[in-house]
Amino acid sequence: MRIAYLTTTYPSVSHTFIRRELCELERQVGEIARFAIRHTPYDIVDPDDAREDAKTFRILTQSRLRWLSVVAKRGLGNPRATLAGLRKAVSLGRKSSRGLPVHAAYLLEAMMLLDEAELRGIEHLHVHFGTNPTAVAQIMRAMGGPPYSFTVHGPDELDAPLGLKLGSKIKDAAFVVAITSYCAAQLRRWVSHEQWDKIRVVHCTVGDEFFTESRPIPPQSKRLVCVGRLSPQKGQLLLVEAFADAIDRGADAELVLAGDGEMRGEIERIAAARGLGDRLRITGWISGEQVRAEILAGRALVLPSFAEGLPMVIMEAFALGRPVLTTYIAGIPELVVHGDNGWLIPAGSREAITTSILEVLNTDAAQLERMAARGRDAVRRHHYTPTETARLAEHVRGSVNEEQHRRSHA
Repeated sequence: MRIAYLTTTYPSVSHTFIRRELCELERQVGEIARFAIRHTPYDIVDPDDAREDAKTFRILTQSRLRWLSVVAKRGLGNPRATLAGLRKAVSLGRKSSRGLPVHAAYLLEAMMLLDEAELRGIEHLHVHFGTNPTAVAQIMRAMGGPPYSFTVHGPDELDAPLGLKLGSKIKDAAFVVAITSYCAAQLRRWVSHEQWDKIRVVHCTVGDEFFTESRPIPPQSKRLVCVGRLSPQKGQLLLVEAFADAIDRGADAELVLAGDGEMRGEIERIAAARGLGDRLRITGWISGEQVRAEILAGRALVLPSFAEGLPMVIMEAFALGRPVLTTYIAGIPELVVHGDNGWLIPAGSREAITTSILEVLNTDAAQLERMAARGRDAVRRHHYTPTETARLAEHVRGSVNEEQHRRSHA
C-alpha cells in the first residue's frame, strides 16, 4: 500500500502533531510520501522537522521545465481528465472565499500533484486541513487521481464552511477525519445524512516522549506557561492584561509565552505599559524539546483561546503532568473537566482569567499533580499516538481496498 500526506506547509513549527501522526502511520503501514504546497514561512528549528524537510516534495518549488512538462502532458495527453479537473475547479471557485482565479491555480497544482502521485504509485492521499490543500486533492481526484481523505481541525474550516465548499469536499472524499465529536457534529451540518458515515473521529495524539518525561511540579515554581503562535485567536493579549491584573492584586508569578507570531510587538507594548518587566518572557520559536522543558518548569499551562479545535498543547501538558487553565470552547471540554483536571473559563473574560490564575497559584503542588494525573489518564485513553493512529490506518486500508475493488469491477 502506497499512501501520501499533503498539507499546505510541511514541516512547520505549529504542525509537529502532523509529523507525529505521519511517522507513526508510516511505522504501521509502510513508507509514506510527503507532499506540501509550499515551504513554511517559519524557521525550522527542530531537528526532527529538519529531517522531514529533506523528505518533502513541494509543488510550488518545482522547476519551470517540470511545470511545462506536466501541463503539456496533462493538457495534451489527457484533455478529458483535464476538462474534468477544470469543471471541478470552477464549481469550487464559484461563490467561494478564494474565487475563480485562485482555483485556476489549484488546477495547475492538482496537475503537478497527480503527476507525482502517478510516478510514485500512490493509492491514497491523506490531507491535513480542509482548506486549499483539500481543494487541490479534490481536483486531482476529479482528474482520475487516487482517493483522498482529509482531517478537519478547526477553527478555520468551521468558520467558513460555505466559502470553503466543505460539503463538496466531504462528498468527494473517501472519508473525513474530525479531531473531536464537536468537530464531527459541525461537519454533519453541511452534508446530507447519507454522507454522515464518512465522518470518523480520530483524535490528535501525543507519544511516549511526553509520558516518559513527566515529573513532579517544582513546589517553588511560580511560572505559568502559554504555548502557541502569538495570534489574535489564541488570546495572549487578554492573558497578558489579566496576568498584570493578578500581579496588581499581589500575585508573585511569572508568565512564559512559548512561541512567536504577528502579535508579538503588541504584546510587548502592553507588557511594558503594565510594568511587567522580567515577569513576562517570550521565547520565540523553539524546538519541541524546548517546549517540553518550558512546560515542565511551570506550575500549569494557561491557554485563553478565543477559537480552537482541540489544542495539542493541552494533551502535551497533561502527559507531562501539568494541569490546564483554558476556555470552554469547541472540543476542549471533551478533554478538560473543570475542577477535575483543570480550569475551564468563558472565552474573552479577563476577570475569569485573573481569578483562575490566582487559584492556580494558591493551589498546592500536590493537588495540582493529582489534577494533572487525571488529565494524563484521559490523554492515555483517548490521545495516545499508537492507538489513535491505528484507527486512521484502518480507515486508509478500507479506502485502498474499496478503490481496488471498484477498479477491478469497472
